Amino acid sequence: MPLVLGPVLRHVGITTASVWVQTDRPGTVSVLGCEARTFEVAGHHFALVQVAGLPPGSRIPYQVHLDGEQVWPPPVSPFPPSTIPTRDPDQRRHRVVFGSCRYPKLADARQARRLGIDALDAYAARMARQPVEQWPDALLLLGDQIYADELTPRDQRRIAERVGRPPDWPATEIVGFDEFAGMYRDTWSDPEVRWLMSTVPVAMIFDDHDVRDDWNTSAAWRATIARKPWWRDRIRAALASYWVFQHLGNLPPDELAGDTDYQRILAADGDTWPLLAELADRADAGVEKGPGVRFSFRWDLGRCRFVMIDTRNGRVLTATERKMLGEEEFSWVERQVTADGAVDHLLIGSSLPWLLPHAIHEAQAVNEAAARRPGWRGRFAEWLRQLGDLEHWAAFWESFDRLTDLIARAARGTGGHAPASISVLSGDVHHSYAARARLHGDPPAAVYQLTCSPVHQRVPSPLRPLLRAGWAPGLHALLRGLARRAGVPPPGVSWERIAGPMFGNMVATLEIDDRSARVTFERPRSASSLAVAAQLTLSNGSEQNTSEEAT
Repeated sequence: MPLVLGPVLRHVGITTASVWVQTDRPGTVSVLGCEARTFEVAGHHFALVQVAGLPPGSRIPYQVHLDGEQVWPPPVSPFPPSTIPTRDPDQRRHRVVFGSCRYPKLADARQARRLGIDALDAYAARMARQPVEQWPDALLLLGDQIYADELTPRDQRRIAERVGRPPDWPATEIVGFDEFAGMYRDTWSDPEVRWLMSTVPVAMIFDDHDVRDDWNTSAAWRATIARKPWWRDRIRAALASYWVFQHLGNLPPDELAGDTDYQRILAADGDTWPLLAELADRADAGVEKGPGVRFSFRWDLGRCRFVMIDTRNGRVLTATERKMLGEEEFSWVERQVTADGAVDHLLIGSSLPWLLPHAIHEAQAVNEAAARRPGWRGRFAEWLRQLGDLEHWAAFWESFDRLTDLIARAARGTGGHAPASISVLSGDVHHSYAARARLHGDPPAAVYQLTCSPVHQRVPSPLRPLLRAGWAPGLHALLRGLARRAGVPPPGVSWERIAGPMFGNMVATLEIDDRSARVTFERPRSASSLAVAAQLTLSNGSEQNTSEEAT
């Protein structure tokens, strides 16, 4: 089929939309009378069609043509037509679906049962039967769109059968761009999800598994992985494929027009791999040298603002300092969060949760203090850091405090107007929960941590009691005492669990109606239906909570 992947509906504005595709050959892709030439990357062909002149606040059906031939929708389809829902600048009702960690479907029945029903797949199947008024306005994928370090049987066969694969590339790791492209194809070609992504605007950010488990945990991790002879090829392919498959579509038209990397790609003649390899090298080097490439971005949804933070490649990791974001990128995030213009609700995307279960938060802070020490104690703490994935916001004190301060300022508002709610949307941790934050001064906005993970993965059963225990008051008090003795200051925020922990595949939906908001966590009941696991009204009063906890 000429259309290898897509269409994927990406950034949508008041009169504009971006439609991403991968094709089997070079050509001109057109959508609603707007065209884009494909660009080539290592033998693969892509296009991002920027559609303009659309009516605001409308839902417009569309088709995709390649050199005049219709390639989407297919001649026979069980799904409704793909549409583009343009924004209304005064819109006050929104439905935003979010989640993270999605492993592809598996053909082996035993392995498929082990992972369970894909929650996004079930959501798409249910959505196809619903009236368009109930369709979401945005889908936020908060990391681990692919599992580059957990190969499926198909990945293993692809590697084994590839002719000319360099002998120093490991048989158990994907390395090249072609292998990353194969993983995206496996994950995004599922019929239900492919249709969903063609008709709901999709925002994405990476996490470690999009590159490799524990990616950018610390300077020690980077030094160790850099000694592997194939790593340079691996990180180049991972970041280049992320830029092509995920990052490009996150950007609004004005940013794309000013993006020198994108303009160089469009102007290139022939294979653009050398340009993308250089971009990837620059992005990777930014962790130590900065600034590299900014992957954080912002979307405006009527009177809601969504700011996605890159918590992986934006890090500063040197022998003397650890920060979740470098100064330039953190300043950019601060400007977006506090930008002029009244908003009713502020959404902050962070693949890694800002607020963890209390004991886990303190454990990470204690580990960070120990890892700063010289000698064997520091080396042991670093070993624990990598073993236990102790590298969330709590393990970057300065960055945690800065984000907390930013959220507190946003919650107070400016010019006499504060948002009704601020929600930090996260994934990564393979269980779901909601927590209410209490900030100093009791600002008018209600602040929440909403974590939904996984969409299609699993957490080993032995870890579930540990994750439940992370909320235990006694263990929290014990670890807070250890943190105090280690010189870790108390966090400038307190928080209480109001739903969860919930285990199993799940998606969450944030429903906004003027100044009110509600979040619903749902797990698949069948291949085309979901059951409510928890539902909460988000307000500065008492939350109305209907949930099944620790299930």
